[in-house]
Amino acid sequence: MKLAVLFSGGKDSYLSFQYASRDHEISCLLTLYPEREDSWMFHTPAIEWTKLQAEAIGIHHLTSRTSGVKEKELEDLYLLINLAISEYSIEGVVTGALASVYQATRIQRICNRLNLWCFNPLWQMPQKLLLEELLANNIDSVITGVAAEPLDETWLGRNIDSESVKELVALGSTYAINPAGEGGEIESFVLDAPLFKRSIRILESTKHYSNFSGRLEIKEARLE
Repeated sequence: MKLAVLFSGGKDSYLSFQYASRDHEISCLLTLYPEREDSWMFHTPAIEWTKLQAEAIGIHHLTSRTSGVKEKELEDLYLLINLAISEYSIEGVVTGALASVYQATRIQRICNRLNLWCFNPLWQMPQKLLLEELLANNIDSVITGVAAEPLDETWLGRNIDSESVKELVALGSTYAINPAGEGGEIESFVLDAPLFKRSIRILESTKHYSNFSGRLEIKEARLE
């Protein structure tokens, strides 16, 4: 089946992409750039660098902008998915939804309107298992956003590796946070992975942080 992947550049959307590619043809990636950082639907830190990820993978990439206003952004998503139908004859959409009923149900409604299959390969996956899957599949990702105590600015720019996964799982127990960031506690950006033909190297970045909330602004990056 020909599918499009809703792609934010983070670990969840990439892992969903990799899972879906095992049995289906992935025709393109779809990315909406929200104008608000508090978008209800779309990941925002470093999302502008998804173009470089698509180039690293070697896949078509359809993009559009959205106001990021609740519910209005869904119509923008509808238009982008409809464009993918026109250009690539897709038959379904892959999402990185893990536990958010808000996201999953709204994307499902759009797919129903367009008579498409909505595929959520990570749905209800235990978060510790998701983190372990990143390691098992050699997915190199970096933390680009934090939004929970006790995650301080030292987490920004940190790789999601065996040590950080161990710490996140421990913090999940102590502070009742979602270790894989399902509640928005962390955001991420994939630098290299099995479906990448070239890796990405961050050359310059800046941290913006205050009171257990922050993001990593990637200013310069290149393919290697």
